[in-house]
Amino acid sequence: MSNDRYVSPLSERYASREMQYIFSPDKKFKTWRKLWIALAETEKELGLPITQEQIDELKAHAEDINYEVAKEREKVVRHDVMSHVYAYGVQCPKAKGIIHLGATSCYVGDNTDVIVMSEALKLVKKKLVNVIAELAKFAEEQKNQPTLAFTHFQPAQPTTVGKRATLWMQEFQMDLEDLEYVLGSLKLLGSKGTTGTQASFLELFDGDHETIDKIDPMIAEKMGFEACYPVSGQTYSRKVDTRVLNVLAGIAASAHKFSNDIRLLQHLKEIEEPFEKSQIGSSAMAYKRNPMRSERIASLSRYVMIDALNPAITSAVQWFERTLDDSANKRLSIPEGFLAIDGILDLCLNVVDGLVVYPKVIEKRLMAELPFMATENIMMDAVKAGGDRQELHERIRELSMEAGRNVKEKGLENNLLELIAADEAFPMTLEDLEKTMDPLKYVGRSSEQVDAYLTQVIAPILKENEELLGVKAKIEV
Repeated sequence: MSNDRYVSPLSERYASREMQYIFSPDKKFKTWRKLWIALAETEKELGLPITQEQIDELKAHAEDINYEVAKEREKVVRHDVMSHVYAYGVQCPKAKGIIHLGATSCYVGDNTDVIVMSEALKLVKKKLVNVIAELAKFAEEQKNQPTLAFTHFQPAQPTTVGKRATLWMQEFQMDLEDLEYVLGSLKLLGSKGTTGTQASFLELFDGDHETIDKIDPMIAEKMGFEACYPVSGQTYSRKVDTRVLNVLAGIAASAHKFSNDIRLLQHLKEIEEPFEKSQIGSSAMAYKRNPMRSERIASLSRYVMIDALNPAITSAVQWFERTLDDSANKRLSIPEGFLAIDGILDLCLNVVDGLVVYPKVIEKRLMAELPFMATENIMMDAVKAGGDRQELHERIRELSMEAGRNVKEKGLENNLLELIAADEAFPMTLEDLEKTMDPLKYVGRSSEQVDAYLTQVIAPILKENEELLGVKAKIEV
């Protein structure tokens, strides 16, 4: 690696080799050749004077691209597509005259973009399904572990660690639904010519509209797609890119929320992300265990959410049948959005797979707050014993305020139970009150909700995608 040129951290630190290859030049140019073969085959099958010998010659050189020839030619003609048409023709002298016949640059460029985004979305789906699967395991393991729930990051009624995990999972599940919809709706551009009118094919096929109608469906089938977009200018609508990047931005938002919660929980020392034996948390403070992975998730997620603005703005400013101010932007925003989300999902997989839960810390914090949350039950028991509900409510409010002052102003332990036991209005001993301090009495239907969600919603998703399961993430420095 050269140290005197900028190197993208997306490729060096964050994205997997698998995702990097999908957006590599080699993938792009090999896809171009597959598209040229599909076009030539289609034209031959529809009656143009193209021989099987020419098709076989094209297929023989579909993979061994003569990159140096293409590079030298591009220096002369300043056109990437025509440079590769020329290079392909050098290897295929018999087929040279029929390569790219009737097509424009967007035939290979735009169709390849859709193919690449489709493959990239499939890889994103694979990793997203595995994140959901790991969260499902975690939720099942922790469904009965009571923990203090927060609203406004203030102590609220208890929940369970597993129930909280289902909240993260459900957002990723929504992202999966959006991804599957967009992936299922992707179509190829097909071969529609300079302004989308297929005028060149009218010339090639002597005005035979019925035959021309068969071109796009045949190309789509050969390339593994169900259809092409029915109408277009020279390019497919850039609204397609917007839809794709919005899916990635949605995943990024879910990942960011998840990572924020983990960072807060790690501050509370209740749950920690994985930490390697030799990992250094701080150059100055040797004792620190910083949530580096979760912070990186948040950092990359913000990048993806902002990146989604690029295709939206690009789509909005396209003029008529096409302009070229999309090209440079697409070369950056689409690949980088996918490379970043790939890194994010690898990090999420790594974090969820190695989450460490500290029940004793969780219990200590919960028990410090539980007396306040148990006051309604205590009051109801006192009413059953003959007390006045309104009077008891006021008294328990006053005692709660006193206990709160003891905690916040004096730094004492929460002594609400002792205060209640000593109050004549409550016919209960301290022992009676302590019996009410079982956290599981206050978590509502948390465990049952986890069971229902995992069984009714998540299990069918994992069953449907079981061939995608088993991914383990490797995290770079």
